[in-house]
Amino acid sequence: MPQLAGPTDPAADARWPDVKPRKGFFTDTSICIGCKACEVACKEWNHNPRDGDLKLLGSSYDNTGALGASTWRHVAFVEQKSDRIEEARATGRALIDLGMPGMGPPTLADRAPAEAMLPDTPEFRWLISSDVCKHCTHAGCLDVCPTGALFRTEFGTVVVQADVCNGCGTCVAGCPFGVVERRTDGTAAPKTKRGERKGEQPEVPNLGVAQKCTLCYDRLIDDQTPACAKTCPTTSIKFGDRAEMVALAQERVAALHAQGRTEARLYGANEQDGVGGTGSVFLLLDEPEVYGLPPDPRVPTADLPRMYRRAGLAVAGMAAAALFSFIGGRS
Repeated sequence: MPQLAGPTDPAADARWPDVKPRKGFFTDTSICIGCKACEVACKEWNHNPRDGDLKLLGSSYDNTGALGASTWRHVAFVEQKSDRIEEARATGRALIDLGMPGMGPPTLADRAPAEAMLPDTPEFRWLISSDVCKHCTHAGCLDVCPTGALFRTEFGTVVVQADVCNGCGTCVAGCPFGVVERRTDGTAAPKTKRGERKGEQPEVPNLGVAQKCTLCYDRLIDDQTPACAKTCPTTSIKFGDRAEMVALAQERVAALHAQGRTEARLYGANEQDGVGGTGSVFLLLDEPEVYGLPPDPRVPTADLPRMYRRAGLAVAGMAAAALFSFIGGRS
């Protein structure tokens, strides 16, 4: 049985004979400009259909709303005023090691250099983030798939095989990030076959089956950069070996802290979290919930060993009770 929790090499855990260095993204939200070039490039390369009617949602400068079966990269827009910005700085500052405590109230000279160089707080800002599948170390969607439609690649990523998926939707419930979705055409028309509407040819490929980012697996095989990272004009989306991406993300956070940007923090880099760390690492400027991300993601199968132990104890207890009852009845 593969490892269900904690740090591991997911490709080696999947018993690939030729394991490649684990690949991943580092998405730096502090330099994302919201151009949505990554969304367009992703759709063009993967032949994903249009998602919605291209009208703004009304709640944001956005037309897609969230990741889905036809939107594998999604750029979110979050408006913030000065009070929320200050709260973000405070929560981020709490994550920084402030060193040994001293006597009396701190002075400017006693503060960390980051605080001393804190720039003026703006009155308004946009938080813009390009979200994507996390390609978890321990992937809930992969663990619960009953048909083997999802598989772990030699690069440590997770890919859906549309021709194997039966559309059961188990992976949708198994993903702690809400990434996986079954593709629909927006209608309730009856289907005669999977992907075919009654009386007409299908307009949307892979109808009814689970779809999500593949980290451009077909491009990885040819040693190419995924389409979204290749297209990003600000290098907000960086691609490479996951270990290098984590190191780069840590350097970037340290640089922002040195500038007084204490709200900067990493998401997905911790291998001790509930999914063993993610292949897609993010630099955030506020708490994960602000971006629609779970603060403490956890793969459902992580608790299986403990559940098995408790079930075993329950069975042993019932067996012991039955045995005592039998012996007592014979005496």
